[in-house]
Amino acid sequence: MILITGGMKSGKSTFALNMALKYTKRAFLATGVPFDEEMRLRIEKHKAERKELFDTFEEPVNVTEVLKNIDNNYDVILFECLTTYLGNLYYYQLDVQERIDGLVDVLSNMSSDVIVVTNEVGWGIIPENPIARQYAEILGKTNTRLAKLAKEVYLVVSGIGVRIK
Repeated sequence: MILITGGMKSGKSTFALNMALKYTKRAFLATGVPFDEEMRLRIEKHKAERKELFDTFEEPVNVTEVLKNIDNNYDVILFECLTTYLGNLYYYQLDVQERIDGLVDVLSNMSSDVIVVTNEVGWGIIPENPIARQYAEILGKTNTRLAKLAKEVYLVVSGIGVRIK
């Protein structure tokens, strides 16, 4: 597994896409849901960037099942992104910790290479509400767990990926 992290709009997605293009057989696991116009436009932009170069699987919450089903069928699976997936778990009021634990377990047993894109959300001000603070804490702890499992970790800043592991 390769973990790619960074701030919002730091260039993580483009960096991950370019990394995945080095593989022959590619899958893209998209977690975004077009809840509003801004998100719809963001999803369309990502689709245009990857063109027809990936087999795309769109799944907002049952990502572990998708990963298990497509493992071994692709050289690489680009999972975009953990941050949105976690938000979806909150939105649909699912058992967040159970789903995250399941995801970490599946990722630790994958045969295909997996590139996971996530965000560093703890570098700003502390959120003013308990749910946002819990979200930031769970994402940070999950990023830490995945970084320990990953063979490579990159921090993307201003479009530049810096290998930190």
